[in-house]
Amino acid sequence: MKFKEMPYQRIDLEEKQVQFNQIMKEFADAKSGEAQFEVHKKYYAFINEIETMTTIAQIRHDIDTKDEFYDQEQAYYDQIMPELSNMEVMYARQMYESPYRAFLEEKIGNVAFKNIEITMKAFDKKIIPLMQEENALTTAYDKRIAGAEIDWEGEILNLSLLRKYLSHEDRNVRQKAYDKYSAYFETNGAELDAIYDKLVKNRTKQAKELGYDNYLGLGYYRMKRNCYDKAMVENFRNQIKKYFVPFAEQLHERRRIRLGLEKLSYIDEGVYFLNGNPAPIGTPEEIMVEGQNMYADLSKETKEFFDFMTENQLFDVLGRKTKKAGGYMTYLPVYRSPFIFANFNGTSGDVDVITHECGHAFQGYLSGMDPIKEHADITMETAEIHSMSMEFFTEPWMNKFFGERTNDYLSMHLEAAAAFIPYGCMVDEFQHIVYENPEMTPEERHGAWKELEKVYRPHMDYTGCPYFEKGGFWQKQLHIYDYPLYYIDYCIAQTCAFQYKVKMDENYKEAWDSYLKLCRLSASDFFTNMVKEVGLDNPFEDGCIEGIVKKLEQKIH
Repeated sequence: MKFKEMPYQRIDLEEKQVQFNQIMKEFADAKSGEAQFEVHKKYYAFINEIETMTTIAQIRHDIDTKDEFYDQEQAYYDQIMPELSNMEVMYARQMYESPYRAFLEEKIGNVAFKNIEITMKAFDKKIIPLMQEENALTTAYDKRIAGAEIDWEGEILNLSLLRKYLSHEDRNVRQKAYDKYSAYFETNGAELDAIYDKLVKNRTKQAKELGYDNYLGLGYYRMKRNCYDKAMVENFRNQIKKYFVPFAEQLHERRRIRLGLEKLSYIDEGVYFLNGNPAPIGTPEEIMVEGQNMYADLSKETKEFFDFMTENQLFDVLGRKTKKAGGYMTYLPVYRSPFIFANFNGTSGDVDVITHECGHAFQGYLSGMDPIKEHADITMETAEIHSMSMEFFTEPWMNKFFGERTNDYLSMHLEAAAAFIPYGCMVDEFQHIVYENPEMTPEERHGAWKELEKVYRPHMDYTGCPYFEKGGFWQKQLHIYDYPLYYIDYCIAQTCAFQYKVKMDENYKEAWDSYLKLCRLSASDFFTNMVKEVGLDNPFEDGCIEGIVKKLEQKIH
C-alpha cells in the first residue's frame, strides 16, 4: 500500500489495555509451549498495529513539524509511549517466567530472551512520569532545530537546507554560511543547554530510581547491548585514539594540501576539493530513477526491494522548510514496509541516502519476511553495518550519479568515512563524561567537549567562531539529545564496513554473499558471534583496528 493511502487511527490506550489483558490471560491459561506460541503470534499482531500507527504519526509529524493534527498526535504519543512500554515489559516478563520457556526459546532464540532480561532491567512503571518528561524534552529539541529560520540572501532556510553552503567551493560563502549557522546556536544556546541539562538530570533520576549509580548502566541496557560492555567500548575508543586518529590526521593533511591552504579552519571541514565537493548530477527525481537502475543491476534481492519501495511511495526525501532535520529508515510492520525519510539538499549526501538509508531499508525488507518478529530486533551496531557497507557495495554505480567526478566522489567517500570515526568516538566519550558527572554545569560540558576535540580532532581550529571555540559544536548533534549513547554504534559498524570494502576489492561476489548472509541473520545471534560467522574480525578485539588502518593506508597511498 502507498504510504499516503495508509489509514491512520490514534491508538486508544484503554482499548489496547483491554486487548492486552486478554492476551496476557490467554498466555497464562495456555497448557503447553505450542499453545503459548500461538498466543505469542496474537501478540505479534497486537504490537504490530501499535508500532505501525505510532510510526505513521511520527513520519507525518516529521514531514511537516507545523502540521497541527500530527503535532497533537506526537504530543499524545510522548505521553502514552511509556504506558505502552510497560505493557511490553509485562508481557516479556510473563514469557521469561513461563514454565514452557525452553520451547519458546527454541522458537524465538536465546538472543530474544537475553533482550527480555535486559528490557526488564531497563524499565519499571514507577519511572513512567520521568519517561514522559524525557519524551517532551527531546521533542522540544527537535522542534527548536527544525524550526530554524535563517535568512540566506532573501530566502528563508532551515539548518538542513543551509548545509550545502557549509561545504561550498567558495571559502567566503562557507564563512558566511558558518557565521549564520553558528549564530543560530549562539542565539539559542542557552535554551539548548537548558534542555540538555534537564535531559541529563531526568535520565540520571530514572537510573537512580532503578538502582543504578548513573545513567550509563541504564543507557547500555536501553541500547540493548547484549554482548559487550562499557569496558569493551572504552578499549575500542582507546584503539581508535592510538591507530585511527593519526591516520585520520594524515588524511586531513592531504586535504589541506589539496585545498592549497596554510592551515585548515572549521569552515574547511567536510570540503575535499578546491573546485568543490562532487555534487550529484540530475534532479532528485533522476537520482531516484538511477537508484532504481542501480539496485536492479546489483542483485535480484535489491531489485525486488527497491521496486517495492518505489511502487509504494515509501520515500520522502525532498528538503522542505518545516520538515524535521536529518534522515532515517523506519519500518511499518503491518505493511511489511520500510520507509525512508531524508532531506535532499543538492550535495553528495543525497546519494548517500540512496545508499546508506537503503542499506537499512533493504535489511528491514528482508527481515520482514522472517515470521519470528524478535529476529528483526537488531542492535544498532549491527544495523549500521547494513547501511555503511551498502555505501561501499554501490560504488561501481557511482558514475551514474557523479559522471566525470566519480573518482573524486569515491576518494572523498573513503576519506570522510575514515574521518568520521574519531568524531563518533568523541561524541561517545563526551556522553560518558556527562552521565558520569551529571552535576556538571553547561559551561563545564562545553569545556569537556573542547578538551576532547584536542584528542580526537587535533587539526580542528575554531578561531573566529566564539561559540564553537568555547565547545558548543556538539549541540547540533541530535543523537546526543534524542538517542543517548547511540553514536558509538556508527563507529563500530564503520570498522566492519571498511572490512567489507577491503573484501569487495579482492572478491566482490564473496563479499556480497557475506553481506547478504549478515542481513538475513538479522538479530538471530549476538553481534560478536555474527561478525565471526560472516568472516569479519570483531572490532573489540585487539589488533582489529590496527589491521584495518594498515589496509586503508595501502588503498590511499
